[in-house]
Amino acid sequence: MRSSLLRLIPRGPTLLAVGVLLGLVCPALADLARPLMPATIFLIVLGTLLRIDGEAVVAALRRPSLSVLLPAIVMVGCPLVISATGRAVGLAPELAPAIMLAVSAPPSSGTAAVARMLGLDGAVPLVVTVLSMVLAPVTIPLLAGWFGGLEISAFELALRLALLIGSAEGLAVLLRRHAAPVLAAHGDVVDGIIIAALLVFAVATMAGIRAQIAADVPAATLCVALAFACNVALQIAGAVLLPGTLPERLTVGLILGNRNVGLVWSALGAAASPRMALYFAATQFPIYILPRLIETLIGRDKRKARA
Repeated sequence: MRSSLLRLIPRGPTLLAVGVLLGLVCPALADLARPLMPATIFLIVLGTLLRIDGEAVVAALRRPSLSVLLPAIVMVGCPLVISATGRAVGLAPELAPAIMLAVSAPPSSGTAAVARMLGLDGAVPLVVTVLSMVLAPVTIPLLAGWFGGLEISAFELALRLALLIGSAEGLAVLLRRHAAPVLAAHGDVVDGIIIAALLVFAVATMAGIRAQIAADVPAATLCVALAFACNVALQIAGAVLLPGTLPERLTVGLILGNRNVGLVWSALGAAASPRMALYFAATQFPIYILPRLIETLIGRDKRKARA
């Protein structure tokens, strides 16, 4: 079992892309994995909390550019810019609010894990994700009401996020207190479990997607293209937003581009139109496919540095 988990670690980014494609090609497998999504999210957050150095988290919290400015940009700046851009280019009435709402979500729960998988700093995504989740019950309902005329319960959103972060952090504290030597000796196993959970989650995100694509191929193609364009644009913006090395800038790009769209989707419930739901589903493709391309970019940068 341990050797199987360890074999997953160097193949992490490739496995994420494979997971999405596997879920799309095998709808039955995606449907089977769908009920496991809450458990996989919990494992991803818990594993990341266990593997990230507390001192690195404190250091990130002490930098206002990361603990104040970046969460504000993520949760307020990006949605406003995307909304204005959508209106300027004349996007369809359903697509413009869908893109804005997707970008109003906090960073994906797996962003810190993906960053570590790519050899980037996992502490910064963790700090920004948690702080963004604190802002989410305020910013998401306001943005949904102002730009989409939609109602989202701030209380239900806050409760859902508090349960996720609170339970994962509580268990992480207990494990660090009572099983620190075991965690230190088997940290690579924790990494393997995180990647396995990400793989299952990637497969599960494709549940029902093949049927949606088949029902309206032109609309699905447009949504996927827009999802990739928006994610790439946000990652590029993140890469040039703050000064630093390439790994540091790529980390900020991941934070801005990869969003927990499922959180907004579930909060909207029946208020999400079919076209909105199709776009929300399409956002999963760049989240799990682009890390493989980023891994290639990092590899080239390392080879140039050695040359």
